[in-house]
Amino acid sequence: MEASFEELISSFIENKVGISKDFLSEALANNLKNNLLNLYKEEELKSAGIGHFGSFTKNKEIRSDVIYWLDKKNNNPHEMEFFALIEEFIAYLNKECFTGIRSYEFHYALYKPGAFYKKHFDQFQDTNNRQFSMITYLNLDWDECDGGELKIYDEDKTQIISPTNRKTVFFKSNELEHEVLVTNKLRLSITGWLRKDLI
Repeated sequence: MEASFEELISSFIENKVGISKDFLSEALANNLKNNLLNLYKEEELKSAGIGHFGSFTKNKEIRSDVIYWLDKKNNNPHEMEFFALIEEFIAYLNKECFTGIRSYEFHYALYKPGAFYKKHFDQFQDTNNRQFSMITYLNLDWDECDGGELKIYDEDKTQIISPTNRKTVFFKSNELEHEVLVTNKLRLSITGWLRKDLI
């Protein structure tokens, strides 16, 4: 487990974008994917918005995914296993890099064919509580023709990352603009943020 943590941190230090190809076990990835698909079938996912508090709005010209917030109160065993993994990673990150992360928030994200999320930062303009963005993918048998890549902008260079199963991507929320390119088939992930405040 520490090997995947170190892979994420080392690649982040080298490229500003950390990537671990097998952050989740196969079993956990499959269970989380099934949770997400069941929630989708039961119409529990809602259209995602942009901004927060008074500036919150929904604009399908900017983003067209649907989401469901993970919550320990639901006591779902697979989501609790995911939370435990995130908490282990945070402890490791704080010990190795002195980041001072104190909390986190995550949601399922589902992109139907044709969905996208245009270029944006993950940090709100009036707060800096979100320190790091983390995205974990739940997509088996993803091909280049399926689209849905994460495109990350860093000055004159870009990185394009395919949303393949079990892969986790990690970067500073306020530093790198990014977008989700149009997907050509159902695209599943867990997206979230590591925060310096308590929530």
